[in-house]
Amino acid sequence: MFSPSSSPALRRLALWVPWRRLRFTLIASVLWGLLLSTGWQSPISGLLGRTILIGLILMLVFGLIEKWPERLPRWLARWVLQVLGIAIAVPLAVLAIYLVSTGADQPPFYLDKDRMDGFAALTGTGVLFAPWIAMSALMRQRDETVRSQAVAFERERSEMERNALDARLRLLQAQVEPHFLFNTLANVRELVDSGSPQASSVLGSLIAYLRAAVPRLQEPATTLGQELQLVRAYLELMHMRMPDRLQFEIQADEAALALRCPPMTLLTLVENAVRHGIDPSEEGGRIDVRVRLRDGRCRAQVIDTGVGLKRAGDGLGTGLSTLRERLQLTFGGDAQLRLITCEPHGVRAEVDFPVLQSAA
Repeated sequence: MFSPSSSPALRRLALWVPWRRLRFTLIASVLWGLLLSTGWQSPISGLLGRTILIGLILMLVFGLIEKWPERLPRWLARWVLQVLGIAIAVPLAVLAIYLVSTGADQPPFYLDKDRMDGFAALTGTGVLFAPWIAMSALMRQRDETVRSQAVAFERERSEMERNALDARLRLLQAQVEPHFLFNTLANVRELVDSGSPQASSVLGSLIAYLRAAVPRLQEPATTLGQELQLVRAYLELMHMRMPDRLQFEIQADEAALALRCPPMTLLTLVENAVRHGIDPSEEGGRIDVRVRLRDGRCRAQVIDTGVGLKRAGDGLGTGLSTLRERLQLTFGGDAQLRLITCEPHGVRAEVDFPVLQSAA
């Protein structure tokens, strides 16, 4: 539940309002004094001093009623009490100033026509304008509070959306990890079942590979450079399993290595090419991995000369379907995953996304 008192925006507003209120009070008080200065008998400095002092007293009354009493009857709105308080405080403040400013050797101000005229002018204009100024201040304060609450709500909404996105990406990542690991372990089991002398060395390479790869699987983002390291390790592992049936080459623009992408973006494409392209083919084939930068976008291609889409199946597997969703979530829909048939056989898998520089 959103709490205004816990909002940084509203806390800043609470600190900022008193200073803005003081500035507004001083400006209004000076204008009030200048308005009355025409025809004023005493020096204008004394008039400005009185209007400023009255303005400060009214500001204190306004702020006091804003905080106290803490609870009001339902039928009494606080803003009504503030406006009434200002209207009552004006004559009392003017009276107090005139009483204090009357010297011991001077007659009471109400017996002095000029001073009584000044008292009446200050009281009359104050009672006439001060409540309206208070109303205006209340309206501005309400608008500022509403705007600050809107900003706070928007920030909380954005934070919740980011948290939901992170949770969704983590869920998708959890679906990808066992898919990849089980497929790789299945390849090792085939070597063991067939009694291949390479089983031990392949298993050792797999253990070394997983020791480097698994910690990265939990990261929300990685770089293409790290992805290519994992791709090379995986392809070397697969080459040890079928040295006569798999060849590969990796090419990447140097500037692309620092770009961010979801973990296992390239690895998913390569693993899919091995499992659905090279493995079903009696002759095996070749896998080319290419990463290029063009016009502020990155295009990564994994091209295999395997059996192709018709024999492998037209639908996206679990890995590719999950990758497509992770790309959409990460890049806000500004990413594409395509599978294109190559002639005479094979598949070109392409990932196209905008450039995001690594934060490292």
